[in-house]
Parts: sequence; structure tokens; C-alpha cells
Amino acid sequence: MTSTTAAWFEDRIAASVAPLLPGFAVEAVAEIDSTNTELMRRARAGRAEPVLLVAERQTAGRGRLGRPWQSAPQQEASASLVFSLGMPLAPADWSGLSLAVGVAVAESLDPTGEHKVGLKWPNDVWVNDRKLAGILIETAMPSTGRADAARYLVIGIGLNIGAREGDGMRTPPAWLRQWRPEARAPEVLAELAAPLVRSVLAFEARGFGPFAERFATRDVLRGREVALSDGTAGLCEGVAWGGELQVRTDAGLQLISSDEVSVRPRGMAF
Repeated sequence: MTSTTAAWFEDRIAASVAPLLPGFAVEAVAEIDSTNTELMRRARAGRAEPVLLVAERQTAGRGRLGRPWQSAPQQEASASLVFSLGMPLAPADWSGLSLAVGVAVAESLDPTGEHKVGLKWPNDVWVNDRKLAGILIETAMPSTGRADAARYLVIGIGLNIGAREGDGMRTPPAWLRQWRPEARAPEVLAELAAPLVRSVLAFEARGFGPFAERFATRDVLRGREVALSDGTAGLCEGVAWGGELQVRTDAGLQLISSDEVSVRPRGMAF
């Protein structure tokens, strides 16, 4: 982990979030293996302070199901925003958290829906069937060993700011500068941080329910034929109040949990 001289507005972001999360801090580094991995290391070592860790470059970024998340090459570091938010959390039910996070990100980037920033269950932000951002959620158990204690939550987000090549990808990516040509990673981070924390705290208090309709308005799979990575195919009927994907198959309505399979619109390869 190496330090950075870039201006990431750490004090400004911390000041906007600290009233919500006392003791909150922002750290920026030039290079790291993975911001999620680093915060999980800290949590396992007993450090549970609320923090946002942003890196100009990741060398071993991870996505869901262990897939790699590649930040932009070092000479194009401004083309990516990669960061992780870590904080203790104790919701009554964790179901649907990644969807609530997705809602917060999409609404911050495209408040009116003008640019068709949508959400692909369970953890991707899409524009025109192309991935703009990915979300990775992990938790660590508290060192107290108490079952009722808050877990340490780590939310990793990788967002394409500038143009990205699609070599080796199943589908070419989308990027923010396609409609915001002056976008820069530090300013975008400052836009995302406080709304993200507010949404996570709202989820802790009330669960996924308050986010369900907001997710539905941006659901890119609803009403489309989808294929699951286990070979199942059917019509997506949106997301249930518990955050499960509803797929109408020949065997009836199936409720799919996010840890079971991946899903794509029919005709798109995994």
C-alpha cells in the first residue's frame, strides 16, 4: 500500500459523513492489492472503525464469486474509481443489502433516470446493457464472539469513470464520461459517499422494503427472458421484498438468492 499525493477531498468527505458515523475517516492510497481485502484484514485484526478507503489502482481487485475486478492501467488511473466503505452494522435481516447499495449508487449518478442508469440483480450498475459499476459486499464477525454483536461490513465499489477497453470482457463496459465528460474520480467519490452511508443506515433500520420500489424502477432484468448460470432459463418477474430474484420457469416461479447463481439476459454469455 503506497501513499498518494492526489487530492481526494478526504476532509470534505469525512465532514459530510461524520454526523452520520462518528469517528468516520477517509484514507486515500496510490496502489493496493484490494481495498476490500485491506479492510477485511483490519476487521479480522480487531479494527472496526468506520472508514472509507480509496485507491488510485488495485493490483488484485475482486468481484462477486471471486471474479477479478480490474481497475484502469496505472497511466489511466483517472479512468476508474475503486473504493471500499467499512463500518459496523447490525440489521435484523441482511437480505437485499447489495440491492439497496445499488439503488444509492444509481440514484447518485443519475438522479432523474435521464441517462438510464439501471440495476442488474444482484450487484451491478448497468447502462444500456453494459456494466458501469460493480459492488462487492463482505462481512467479518466481531472479535467479541457475541452472536448479537454488529458485524463489520465492507462494501467495495468499482466504477468506470473514463473510457475502458472491452478486450477480454463478455460485454464492453460503460463509463461515466459518456454523459458527464468532465467527471473526475475524486468529485464522484464526494458525491457518492454520504448518500451511500445514509442508505446503509436506512437499510440497517428498516431493511430492504423501503428500497424495493426504487430498485424496481431501475431493474434492467424485469420483464426479460433470463438465463442462469446453473442452466435454468425463464422470465424475470422482478425482485421480491426479501431481495430474491423472481424467475418464472417451466417448473413455476423460482426465488433465486444472490449466493446461488449468476444471471444474464437471455442470449448474453456468462
